[in-house]
Amino acid sequence: MLTLDLTNAPRWHDLAPGVRVQLRPLTTALMVATRGDPAVEAVPEETSDEERAVAFAKALARRAVLAWDGIGDAEGTPIDPSPAAIDALLDIWPIFEAFQLTYVSKGLLLDAEKNASALSPNGPSAGATATAKPVRKPVRTARRG
Repeated sequence: MLTLDLTNAPRWHDLAPGVRVQLRPLTTALMVATRGDPAVEAVPEETSDEERAVAFAKALARRAVLAWDGIGDAEGTPIDPSPAAIDALLDIWPIFEAFQLTYVSKGLLLDAEKNASALSPNGPSAGATATAKPVRKPVRTARRG
């Protein structure tokens, strides 16, 4: 069942021990705006999927991050979110991964729920359909004699 949060309030997400960000809800409007972001549109066609994902995540984060805790400058002084600081934050691999898992993937999982197919069970052959047909052997009956 799909549950709706009608409050549409920003939420805090933990990205690393002592590091959390307050993010806008991942809405259709936010995703569409991010797809049309000049930085995303400027990515050359020959760019790898990984580089595209980074450009998209940074553009999304620049729109979604409202506040944060546990982030400071080189001297350890807390700083406010800014486009450059958000980009620098997502350049840290574990932070990027946490952002993708706790925020972006939830939207993608919801998108996958629109598919009428159920999730496959675990395992290497999960979800596979049988292609082999059973061979029917003739039934032998005992001769009476």
